[in-house]
Amino acid sequence: MRDRDGTTYFKVPASFARIDAYPLELVFSGDRPGSQAALERRRRVWSAAFDQAREPDVDHLFGSREPFVYAAVHRLTGPQRDVVSLDRLRDFVLPVTEESRTAYLGRVLESGRPPLFSGFERLSDEPVRLDDGARGVRVRYSYRIGAGHQTFDQTAILDGSGSTVSVMLIACRPDCHVARRAEFDEIARSFKLLRLPG
Repeated sequence: MRDRDGTTYFKVPASFARIDAYPLELVFSGDRPGSQAALERRRRVWSAAFDQAREPDVDHLFGSREPFVYAAVHRLTGPQRDVVSLDRLRDFVLPVTEESRTAYLGRVLESGRPPLFSGFERLSDEPVRLDDGARGVRVRYSYRIGAGHQTFDQTAILDGSGSTVSVMLIACRPDCHVARRAEFDEIARSFKLLRLPG
C-alpha cells in the first residue's frame, strides 16, 4: 500500500479489511465535518485504516481483540515544520510524552468530562534508523480506555526535507499484542519512505 503521493509504503496482510479512515481524522483533529479546517486537513493528510475484525469498524482502533492498523501521511505546515522533534513524533497521534499527557489531562479536567485515556504505560521506545536525513521513532504503549486496555505500536517518520510525517499505529488488546508480536514487527518493518525518481 502506498499513500496518494507515492512517498510511503507498507504491507498489511490480506486478512485485514480496508475501511474509511476519515472518521478517525475528525476524532484526532476535533474538526467539525464540512468545516474549513476539516477540508484543509483532508487536503494535507492522506490516511488509511485496516481492521481484522469480522465486522470492521473505526472504533476498533481504541478497543478490539483483533488488530487494527491506521496509517497517515501529513504534509506539514510552516509552523509545524518549525517545531517538529522526536517528542512531537511520539505525540503525533495520542499523548505519549509526559508533557503531552499532562496537557491532555488539563484540557479534559477543564471540560468537566472524565478522561477517555488513562493508566498510560510505556512499553518500549527506540529510534528508527533511516537514510537521506529522515528520522523517526517507534514507541509501544498501553492505555486504559473506558473499561478495557489497548496497546499501541506506533512508528512515526519525518522525511529528510522536514516536510512530511508518516505515521503507522498498530492497535489491539495487550494479550493480542503479546501473542502476535512477530506479525506486528513484520508490519512495522514494512513501513518505509520511498525514494521517488527525479
